[in-house]
Order: sequence, then C-alpha cells, then structure tokens
Amino acid sequence: MPELPEVETTARGLNQVIPETKIQEMRIYDSRLRWPVDFNMVELVKNASIGEVLRRSKYLLIPVYKKTLQGYMMIHLGMSGRLQVVPEGTPREKHSHLEWFLNNKQVLRYTDPRRFGSAHWLTPEEAEGPALHPLLASLGPEPLEKSFSAQYLFDITRTRSQKIKVFIMNAHIVVGVGNIYASESLFTAGIHPERAASSLTLDECKALVKAIKATLKKAIKAGGTTLKDFQSSEGKPGYFQQELKVYGREGLPCPNCKREIQQKKLGQRASFYCEHCQV
Repeated sequence: MPELPEVETTARGLNQVIPETKIQEMRIYDSRLRWPVDFNMVELVKNASIGEVLRRSKYLLIPVYKKTLQGYMMIHLGMSGRLQVVPEGTPREKHSHLEWFLNNKQVLRYTDPRRFGSAHWLTPEEAEGPALHPLLASLGPEPLEKSFSAQYLFDITRTRSQKIKVFIMNAHIVVGVGNIYASESLFTAGIHPERAASSLTLDECKALVKAIKATLKKAIKAGGTTLKDFQSSEGKPGYFQQELKVYGREGLPCPNCKREIQQKKLGQRASFYCEHCQV
C-alpha cells in the first residue's frame, strides 16, 4: 500500500507538471472504486485550471479553479493505485479507470488494479473547513509538523494499553505512519512493537517521534519504497527499500547486534523487529 512518503512523492512529481494546466475533458471508464465516483465531477472540472497539489494524510487534494477556487478532487491511491502523467495517445492500461485530458497534450491517469482507491469531489469548505469532509475530519496531526511532538504522544498514550506499533499506525492518532515505517521507526527508537503505548516514558516518546520524522523524511528523499508495485507520478520506483533495516528481513542479521530479525503479526499486519535491540 502506498504510504505517506509514496503519496508525498506523487504530489511532488505532479507539481512539476500539472499546476496551471487546464482540464479539457475528464473520462470515467469505471466508477466502481472503494466508493462510486461521482459522474458530476466530469462537468465540474471541465475547462477548469489545476492548482498546486496538496497532501493530507494519504489523500491527494487537487484544487480546481474557474477564475476562483471551485473545489478539490481528492484522490486516495488505495492498495495499488497510481496517479501518473503520460503523453496523450499513450495506450490506456487495463486498470486505468479515470483520465483527465490536459491542454498541454498530457493525460493525468488514475490506475488501480484492486480498486481500493477513491476519487471524491470536495467543496472548499469540505477540504479546508469549517465543514470538513468525513474522511478528513477525524484525522490526527501530520507526522512532519510541529503538532506531532513528544509531549503530544506522551499525553495521548497515558491511558492506552494498545501495542505501540498498532497505536502509531492509527490515523486518528497520527497520519501516514504505515506498516513499513512503523517497523523501521520503532527499531530506530529501540522500542519493542508489543510494548503497551502507556508504558512509554517521555524520553522514549521523544526518541520515537524523532525516529518517525527522520524515517519519513529519508523515505521521501528516496522517492518512497517499492516492495511490489509503487511507481511515482513519473513512473519511477521508490528506492527506500534499499535502506530498510528490519522490514521484510525476517531471519536476516540485525544491522546492530547481528541476531536474527523476528517477525510477528500485530493487528493483522506483519511486524519486524530485533528482540535484543528493542525493549
């Protein structure tokens, strides 16, 4: 599943190509995504200009203007989605469900083999407040912003017995810390993934917040992680998998102590850790 670094990489790639272009036509080939695509979007975006692509959690927010801001196309990549810009005339793939034809002879194309992604139309009020869309309203802070601090994490964990790895993957607590980056951050911080959230000290919260921020920044710089089928908006894979220390390395030596990396399912997701280095 594309996680925060992959979605951020997609947004940055799109922002090199599509801002200030005009949508000449939108085509919906299959509306059966996680939620049905609203066909009214076709007319709402016709002859509209595109602004700078934003990211909130794992959602891409594409502003649409007709002299003034009309609203946003909110795209989620789901488990296997890609949002790419291709030259007009590029053969459409089997699972390319949405296309936006731009006035620069390029096509913005949404491809999603498993159809777990989504495309919504949001009014400015639904995207920015005060009437936030339900999918945005309950989200926690962005992990790279100041609001996600050691004190915040310490305060919110005091009465929570949930395992810390499952806890930090909850988007209501903090957005965008998916399975790969949760495992890597906990290893960097030296915290066992099965620890109760409430057992963390303030110093451990400081170490974990620092590790999450550093891990995500490094992954964004590397263009994300390609373990299966992630590609950026330019069709390029991510390279952070070359720097993974524990994720997907069950049975291999820990980079610190050389003992075997362990794997266990937590919250229905595979967790990788070092029993010796993480306490």
